[in-house]
Amino acid sequence: MDLAYIPSPSTGVIHLGPIPLRGYAFCIIIGVFVAVWLGNKRWIARGGTAGTVADIAVWAVPFGLVGGRLYHVITDYQLYFSEGENWVDAFKIWEGGLGIWGAIALGAVGAWIGCRRRGIPLPAYADAIAPGIALAQAIGRWGNWFNQELYGKPTDLPWALKITAGPNREAGLYHPTFLYESLWCVAVALVVIWADRRFKLGHGRAFALYVAAYCSGRVWTEYLRVDEAHHVLGLRLNVWTAIIVGLLAIAYMVISAKVRPGREEIVEPRKDADAKDAKGGKTADDAEDKAAGKAGTEVEDGEDAAAASAASTAPDGEADAVEDAAPADDVPAPATAKDGADNGAGAGGR
Repeated sequence: MDLAYIPSPSTGVIHLGPIPLRGYAFCIIIGVFVAVWLGNKRWIARGGTAGTVADIAVWAVPFGLVGGRLYHVITDYQLYFSEGENWVDAFKIWEGGLGIWGAIALGAVGAWIGCRRRGIPLPAYADAIAPGIALAQAIGRWGNWFNQELYGKPTDLPWALKITAGPNREAGLYHPTFLYESLWCVAVALVVIWADRRFKLGHGRAFALYVAAYCSGRVWTEYLRVDEAHHVLGLRLNVWTAIIVGLLAIAYMVISAKVRPGREEIVEPRKDADAKDAKGGKTADDAEDKAAGKAGTEVEDGEDAAAASAASTAPDGEADAVEDAAPADDVPAPATAKDGADNGAGAGGR
């Protein structure tokens, strides 16, 4: 008798009237919100503007979903295009089937489009969102639990996953590979956050660390799985993909650290310009007042120069008239008889 195991839900769908609420879809949606929330906090800490991560996610998420589904359908085409299968099922994303490799690849294209529209470097955005993606994967893997899919080999461990009989599956106790990968993704997120704070990773290296760390865990969780998959040289296709992508991520980290050491000082140009103005105590009103004051000074200087030029070039009579037109405070007070006598006495005494 089995004393302990992880039960599977009897159904992955709860009907709210005519509306089906699917556990798989909820896990994906919650994962996206967590990724955007954490990415936004990290982006602001890097000097970016609140809301930028969400704006770019509007591009990245749809691209990622399409890419993830395409990868799954292409690599598991026999599930949809073999004899007796219905190819329409390839569009039923709510039934499960998203390949992280395709999701990241095509999601990066969407993120690049969003970053380009905002004038933001894609590597900096990827660094900010990397731990959030790992957490989104951790949450999304529970969607496999709702669908009773992607479990591992049979086991009698206390944390074995109980699978009920159903289409393409046999009842029994199996390794809960969804749980292994979920916990691994949480650990990856924590490692990336720690390393980013400790080493000030930049230029996409935090994202590369996430990719490398995730791939190392995906190798052994993929090895435990028993669902149908293509094999190359005795290994599942996803194992080879994890090995190759992980090695490329490590190579990027090493080369990037040599070519572009340090971290980006500016992640969002407009935000940085506003910060500089605030730091220097300059505002738009100050700039306008300064410009107005400078313009007024130039006008006064121009009037004085014009008057001086007119006085120097005019005939004697006209020059006297120009001088008479000068401001009264520039004309010396007339001397008195007493002042003349005093001046004479003073000069004689010397």
